[in-house]
Amino acid sequence: MAEHVSSGFLGSLTPEEHRAFLRRGRRQRFRSGAALFREGERSEGVLAVLSGRVKVSYFTDEGQEIVLAMRAQGELLGELSTIDGEPRSATGTAVGPVEALAVTAEDFAEFLQEHPRVGLVLLRTLSRRLREATRRRIEYGSLNTTARVAARLVDLADQYGEASGSRVRILLPLTQEELAGWVGASREAVSKALRALRQRGWIETHRRGITVLNRDALRQHAP
Repeated sequence: MAEHVSSGFLGSLTPEEHRAFLRRGRRQRFRSGAALFREGERSEGVLAVLSGRVKVSYFTDEGQEIVLAMRAQGELLGELSTIDGEPRSATGTAVGPVEALAVTAEDFAEFLQEHPRVGLVLLRTLSRRLREATRRRIEYGSLNTTARVAARLVDLADQYGEASGSRVRILLPLTQEELAGWVGASREAVSKALRALRQRGWIETHRRGITVLNRDALRQHAP
């Protein structure tokens, strides 16, 4: 039996609920870059991330990738499509090796019926994600590209950072194209924003990586 996960949706389950959820699922492994599911596909159920990270994104008609979120260990994926029966609204891509637990729509519905408290856990998860989406819309409408990049770097440092004194190295490998998709800007605009933040001494950049040198300054720049 797998060790109880301490974060995300799985981390909100009691040990009994966690064991019951695992019994209903089938473990799947994905190599880096593989799609766990694709936008427009019919949903067959939910996926819970057991290890690794998943990039959730969609593509515009012009082919631009818009990164919606990064989901890590314990997070649930595909719950909306499983609940409402609509096609997938985004694509999930493995960022590095990923192990996930696949639970069919029927089994997930039965799990919720047998464990009604989990319905509240799911509602809280959806509420948090709605707040995240609302905040992003506000950012897009009110902040310039540099401020949006600063806000995203603060989030990444908080969620995926490894601190060493005042320095925080973001462990999530992220290209400038992916960061551009995450903040809703062009790669050129993001490159210019990173250069501005680097010149202020707030960050260091390296190949597929960023180290935050002054998190408080970034936070103040992106209120």
